Amino acid sequence: MPELALDDITLHYEIDGSGPPLLLLSGMMSDSAAMSPLVPLLSDRFTVVRPDNRTTGRTTPWDAPAGCDLMAKDAMALMEHLGFARYHVAGHSLGGLLTMEIAQAAPERVATGSVLASGRVRSPRTASLFDTLLAIRRAPMGEEMWLRALYPWLFGNAFFEDKNNTETALQAALAYPYAQTAEAMTLQVKAFQSFRPKAKPAEITCPMLLIYAGQDLMIPADVARASFDSFPNGTHVIIDHAGHSIAWDAPQEVASHMGDFLQKNPI
Repeated sequence: MPELALDDITLHYEIDGSGPPLLLLSGMMSDSAAMSPLVPLLSDRFTVVRPDNRTTGRTTPWDAPAGCDLMAKDAMALMEHLGFARYHVAGHSLGGLLTMEIAQAAPERVATGSVLASGRVRSPRTASLFDTLLAIRRAPMGEEMWLRALYPWLFGNAFFEDKNNTETALQAALAYPYAQTAEAMTLQVKAFQSFRPKAKPAEITCPMLLIYAGQDLMIPADVARASFDSFPNGTHVIIDHAGHSIAWDAPQEVASHMGDFLQKNPI
C-alpha cells in the first residue's frame, strides 16, 4: 500500500500508468477514488498520482490538522518524494483550488494546471449546504439520507432519468470501506470554510485549463467563469450536460480535453 510518512500524517496515495506525471486532487468529502473514472482514460499517457487528502480515505490520522494549505503542501511533498521535478496538476472542486495554490507556490515545478468544476468564490449557499448535510448525517438514518440529499447537488439531469442510478450509487457509497466519517467530514468542512486562498489567477503563469459543468448547482458555470477570467494563460471549456461531479458525469469528455491540453503543453 503506497504511503508517505510526513511530520503529522501518513499520506496514502495511488499511482497508475506511465509517462509524464499528473497529480489528481479530489474535492470535498471524497478521496482518491473520486477521480477513478479518469484513471483508465489517462494512465496510458501519464503517470497518474492520486493522494487521499487529509481527513479522507486511508490517510491517517483522520484528526490531524486539516488546513487546505497543509493539503497543498502534502501534495507537493508527495511529488518531490516520487522524484518528479516537474508535473501537471489537476483538481476537482476543492482540489481545483489546491491546484491553483500549488501552481503559484511552485511555478518551477508545475507545468500546467487543470481546474475541474471549481471556482474562486465564497458561496454562503455552499457553506450552508455542507452544514445541512452534516446535520442530516447526524440524524436517525443519517448515513443514508445525507447521501440522498447530496446527489442532486453532484450529478446532472441524465443521472436521475434512471432511478436505479441513485440506488446503485447509494449502495456503493455505503459499502465503501474507506468512506470519510462524520467526524472527519466535520473537520474538513471547518477547514474549507476557513480557507482563504493565496493564489490569484492573474499571478499564475503556467497554462491553465478551466473545465466548467453546465448543470453544476454547487458552483454554477457562469459564476465560476467570472472568477477565472483573469487567468493570463487560461483555456476555458464547458461541458453542458455535466453536473458538479464532472469526472463521473462526463469522464470521456474531461479526459479528452485534459489529454489534448497536456499534449499541447508537454513537460
